[in-house]
Amino acid sequence: MSFKIFAQNAELPYHQIPEYPELYTKYTVAARMVDGLGFRYYWATEGLTEKEMDYKPAEDVRSIKETLEHIYGLSRTIVNSVLSKMNSAPEGELTYEELRLRTLENIRLASELLKKGKDDEMNGYKIIFRNGDDTTVFPFWNMLNGPIEDAVYHTGQVVAFRRAAGNPIPSGVRMLMGQKVE
Repeated sequence: MSFKIFAQNAELPYHQIPEYPELYTKYTVAARMVDGLGFRYYWATEGLTEKEMDYKPAEDVRSIKETLEHIYGLSRTIVNSVLSKMNSAPEGELTYEELRLRTLENIRLASELLKKGKDDEMNGYKIIFRNGDDTTVFPFWNMLNGPIEDAVYHTGQVVAFRRAAGNPIPSGVRMLMGQKVE
């Protein structure tokens, strides 16, 4: 898996949702779900500061940083599913900027791969987990109601937590339109 590294201050993917495809296929619909996640995640994380990273509304709840780490793990599972690649533990501690970039890039890559899907390739997309000697495999159906929707859910938590921490998402973000208006 390769990451397109963006120059500092360059636009990250998903500052607006990509144009929609002309055709509805199982691949373009799945890709659009992933694109919706990317757009929501971009704006949920835009303008976060170190001050908010440790915020959590209660002791038994993940902090914003821990939630971002969880979403990153989910983004890895999403792209690995499209590649039918074994999921593994993420590598070491990442900074907020690295988490944000890598999560957005995983989402972008998954969407691009889905849009290129042909025939019945989707039947081969699998979620693969290994725990010791045990391997568990799930079909792509589980990706839709599992990691993709879970990532959307947790992205909403980030929005709520940052608002509670005093730093709401920037005004003008329009989810229905997939863009930010001034």
